[in-house]
Amino acid sequence: MILRPRPGPLGLLFVLRGSIVPRIAGRLAVITGLATLLTLADLRFPQLFPQVTAVPFTFMGLALSIFLGFRTNTCYARWWEARGLWGRLVIAARDMAREATALFPQDAALRRRLLYRLAGFARGLAAQLRGEDVAAALRPWLPPEEAAALPALRNPLQAVLRACAADLAARRAAGQIGEVLYARLDGHLAALTEAQTGCERIRNTPAPFAYWLLLNRTAWLFCLLLPFGFVGTLGLATPVVVAILAYTFFGLDELADELEEPFGRAANDLPLDALARLVEIDLREALGETDLPAPLHPDKFLLL
Repeated sequence: MILRPRPGPLGLLFVLRGSIVPRIAGRLAVITGLATLLTLADLRFPQLFPQVTAVPFTFMGLALSIFLGFRTNTCYARWWEARGLWGRLVIAARDMAREATALFPQDAALRRRLLYRLAGFARGLAAQLRGEDVAAALRPWLPPEEAAALPALRNPLQAVLRACAADLAARRAAGQIGEVLYARLDGHLAALTEAQTGCERIRNTPAPFAYWLLLNRTAWLFCLLLPFGFVGTLGLATPVVVAILAYTFFGLDELADELEEPFGRAANDLPLDALARLVEIDLREALGETDLPAPLHPDKFLLL
C-alpha cells in the first residue's frame, strides 16, 4: 500500500511511485506512437485523412467509461471488503488477548499458547493469501508437537484454531470457565474463521474473465481508432489528446486489475505484513513481553 503525503499540483505531474503509469507505459507508447505516425502522414499528405465528427467517439467513450467505472467500483469493493476482514481479525485477536489475560491470570502457559497461536494465524493467513509457505510462517509460533504435524495438514490455519478451541474446552470441562465465557471466547475463534474464509473467497473467486476480456478489448479498439478519427481534425494536437484519453482508459482498466487481487505485493495491495506485525505486537504485549518488534513503516512510501 502506498502511504505518502499528497503532492502539490506540480508534483502530481512527476509522481511515479504508486502511479499506474509504469504498468501501462507500453500501451501508451504504442497508441501515442501510432498517433504520431498518423499525424506526420497527415502533414505529408493533407487529404489522406478526412475530417470526422467526434460524435461516434463521444458515445463510444461514454459507454466505455461507464463500464470501466463499474468494474473499478466492483474491484474496489473487493479490496475494501478484504481490508474489513483483516480489521475484524485484528479485533478478534485483541479481544482474545484481553479476555485470556483476565480469565487465566495464573496459567501463563495457556495464555502463551493461545496468543502465540493467534499471532501465527495472522502470519499464516498472510502467507496463504500471497501463495507463500504457510507451514513456515506458522512453525515459530506453535508448540513443537503441533509444528511437527503441519506438513500433513490440508488446512493448517484451521488446525491452529482447533487447538485453541481444545484448550478452552478443557478449561470448561475442568470448571475454570463457564458456558457463557466459553461461548464468548469461542466467538472470537469463529470471527477468525470468518476472516479466513472471506479472504479465501475473494482470492479464489476473481471477477468473470469474459467481462475483463470484453472491456480490455474494447479499450484497445477505442484507443487504436482514436488517432484515425481525430488526425484530420486535430492535426498536430492529435498525439497529445490521444495520449491523455489512452492514459485514462488504460489506467482505469489496469487499476481495476490491481484492486481485484488485494493480497499481493503490488503498490496498491493491502499491507498484510504490517497488519500481521500489528497483531503480533498486540498479543505479545498482552503477555507482558518487552522485546517487541517495531511496527513496519513504509519503505519509499510502500508499506507491505
